[in-house]
Amino acid sequence: MVTLQFMQLFITSLNSGSNGNCYYIGNHREAVLVDAGISCRETEKRMSRLGLSMSKVKAVFVSHEHADHIKGVPVLARKYKLPVYITPDTLQNSRLDFTGVQVIPFQAHEQVQVGNLSVTAFPKYHDARDPHSFIVSGQKVRVGVFTDIGVPCHHVIEHFQQCHAVFLEANYDEAMLDKGRYPYYLKNRIRGGKGHLSNRQALSLFTAYKPPFMSHLLLSHLSKDNNCPKLVKNLFTLHADGTEVVVASRFEETPVYTITNKPLPVSPIGIQTSLFDAIA
Repeated sequence: MVTLQFMQLFITSLNSGSNGNCYYIGNHREAVLVDAGISCRETEKRMSRLGLSMSKVKAVFVSHEHADHIKGVPVLARKYKLPVYITPDTLQNSRLDFTGVQVIPFQAHEQVQVGNLSVTAFPKYHDARDPHSFIVSGQKVRVGVFTDIGVPCHHVIEHFQQCHAVFLEANYDEAMLDKGRYPYYLKNRIRGGKGHLSNRQALSLFTAYKPPFMSHLLLSHLSKDNNCPKLVKNLFTLHADGTEVVVASRFEETPVYTITNKPLPVSPIGIQTSLFDAIA
């Protein structure tokens, strides 16, 4: 008898939103954090509640210099002696004190090995100096962190199709943004191509390019004022086709999800439109 061995990664959103972003991805022995935009104390508390140990965290990867992604990094890195992978331009524009922190630059499209985890960055459209998204993989299981994206460029599309699980931005509902209290310039910044993904843009990416083996979709970086967790959960669940849809909270951690390379049950094949047809 042949026993199939399925590889595993464990993921959680410790916080997701304009008040702070921090995503945990690891295996049984080591883990990385993508961004640390909440305090060291909150990171510790939330991981403890989930039964996760900071001793397994071996590095922090920084996507860009906005405070909600980076403000907790220096204290966390100094306390736990964690290397911080960050581009020179992001470091320069962070305006934070990284004294005593091991800072390691990374290059887009080059794999960084952290134990048995491999982390690959790629550039994205966002109004920061040198923004990147990340793929974290371990023994054929791939997890993507795709937030703070103005438009789904070809890099996003290419990597999205390879993921068993994704943290995907669904920042705003277009009607809520239009009717909301934000000033005109800020609305244009959000939807202007280097801001954030709308529900519609994220859904178009999901329906057009979701691979059949994607088991989990964690909708991330929802706007407090311009989106509704229930609305976006219902919207994506209608098109989930076997993928578990989770809304990552801006107030608390999600459960820990186990991601494997086990194939999902086969469902009837539907007709897919292209991302650009769906957006039109």
